[in-house]
Amino acid sequence: MNEVKKIGIAGIGNLLLRDEGFGVHVVQYLQNNYDFPDNVDIQDVGTAGIYMAPFLETCDPVLVIDVVDIQGEPGSFHFFSLADVKAGTFQTRMSPHQLGLLEILEVCKLRGEHPEEVEFYTIIPKELTESIELSDKAEARKVEVAEMIVQRVKDLGVDVRRKETA
Repeated sequence: MNEVKKIGIAGIGNLLLRDEGFGVHVVQYLQNNYDFPDNVDIQDVGTAGIYMAPFLETCDPVLVIDVVDIQGEPGSFHFFSLADVKAGTFQTRMSPHQLGLLEILEVCKLRGEHPEEVEFYTIIPKELTESIELSDKAEARKVEVAEMIVQRVKDLGVDVRRKETA
């Protein structure tokens, strides 16, 4: 198929485990504060695993917002390209019992429909306790990462507008 692909924005994470839900919180912030045109597919994919395949098959590039399990300062921001991830710099599993994003991308590749470009906008989590609130460190990064995503989409030539506040 040679249809025009959408720009995909995917918030990954478990909303019930505090900072693990960072990607979901960022996507909710974007949806609440910005109007995206039809050629942008913005989704809270949560911990959907293989159910992400249809989304990944119709979007390119895909901007993934998630937490990352690496050494460093909790709350610090880290950007990775798909090449970085494939180089095995870090683990991309959403949770131990989920199919990792890389495996899902491989499935899409087998079907001949996969994004060429995947970018990861991540922070190191501070707390993974049971709570739907982000820690102070993650909360402090939420708007900043959301604005990076908006800027990236604008750089791709898409008109994104801030919603009018009543």
